[in-house]
Order: sequence, then C-alpha cells, then structure tokens
Amino acid sequence: MQPDALIQLLQAVQKGETSVEDALTRLKNLPFESLDFATIDHHRAMRCGFPEVIFSQSKTPDQVATIFTKLAEKGGNVLATRATPEHFEAVHRHAPEATYHDPARCITLRQTPDKPSTGLVLLLAAGTADIPVIAEAGVTCRIMDQRTETISDVGVAGIHRLMAHAKTLQAARVIVTAAGMDGALPAVVGGLVQAPVIAVPTSVGYGAHFGGLAPLLTMLNACAPGVAVVNIDNGFAAGYLAAMINRLGE
Repeated sequence: MQPDALIQLLQAVQKGETSVEDALTRLKNLPFESLDFATIDHHRAMRCGFPEVIFSQSKTPDQVATIFTKLAEKGGNVLATRATPEHFEAVHRHAPEATYHDPARCITLRQTPDKPSTGLVLLLAAGTADIPVIAEAGVTCRIMDQRTETISDVGVAGIHRLMAHAKTLQAARVIVTAAGMDGALPAVVGGLVQAPVIAVPTSVGYGAHFGGLAPLLTMLNACAPGVAVVNIDNGFAAGYLAAMINRLGE
C-alpha cells in the first residue's frame, strides 16, 4: 500500500465513510503477503519510498505475472527487471497497461501521476554494447519519477566525444556511467564534475576482462573522489541509488 493510500483509508475510517471491518480487510495483507513461492513485501513503499521490485530472472512467467499482479493491486507503480518477452506476455494478460522496455529487459506499470524531478540524472554508456545496462538504470529512474538524459558511446577511447557534452555533464545532479573493457569512464567523469558518479561495470570485453571483473576493480580503485560502484551489469541498483540521491535535492 502506498503511504497516501493508507492516509486516505484512515481518514475515511475517521469520517465514517469506511467501516472498521472493511479497513481491516484492506489491511489484511499489510505488511506482507505469503504465496506458495514468494512473500511479497507490501510495506516497502512506506519504508523506502518505492514498492518492492521483481527480479524476474530464474522465475517462471506465471510466477512473475502473479507477483506483478499482487503488487499492482496496491495501486503503486510496478517494476520488474531482467524480464524476457515471455515474462511480459504473461504479465500483459493480467495487466494490459504494462509496458516492456527493450533493451533494458524491464516491465513497468505506472499507476501514479508522473512527477519528473527538477534535478537531472545523466546516464552515460561508454560504448554501444553498454546500452542495455544503462537502459535498465534509466527505466528504474523514470518509474521512480526521475528526469533523465542518456548519452551513448562516450568512452575514453575517444575522449573528445565525452568533452563535447561538458555543459550537460555540469548540469547533472547525479551521473550514472556504464562501462566495460578497462572501465575507465567513471574516474574520468568524476574528475570533471561536482555531482556524485555511480559506476556500473559491464560484462563487455575480451578475455582478460574476466566477465566484468577487470572494470569492477578499476572502478573500485578510481582515483577521482565521489565515485560509487555497484555490481557487474547491475543497472537497476545504479538507477535506484541515483533516484534516491536525486530525491534528496528536491
């Protein structure tokens, strides 16, 4: 249940517009709801400011659809990550207004008014191959009402391409960078801006890249201050953290 919805329900009981019994029925699954295969956290929005997010990978389409529907019933926005078209097909049968985002591999359902932030979250993809990860970060930010702008293919192999966007870099309140190969982009960006930089290592690169381990270690050892690092290919975590930071400035 969303915080506003809970307030409205309590006010309705106070005014006599809703019976105590009806309110208890609506609150029965607060704070969580147990299914055979999952325990859904309906209290997350009140605690953390956004409902529980569905990690679809390794879940069946029917499992994702069931969890998605249960979350949607509470009236908030819903986000499912690492979703396949098969997951979306199952979700869409129960939630026709849901949207599939490719290449982010996310499913969203917006049920609250879109209120874009004043502060900008800038999303930088070092190369075209990094776009799916930065797209996941972008979908996460936008369903959390954050204003975003994406710039792709600005890796350090052609540093002039990054410098051409100096004005936008300076205007951003938070910057998310996704980079594979040597993972040098976040440190470079961190030395150019006063905004916090969130670095996402991606599993893009040749053999010595070790599936994203090489850029992860590079980012963890960045000499530029103000750079935070999330796990390999975890665009969702980067987008969620960027949204939390950006909300503090609203």
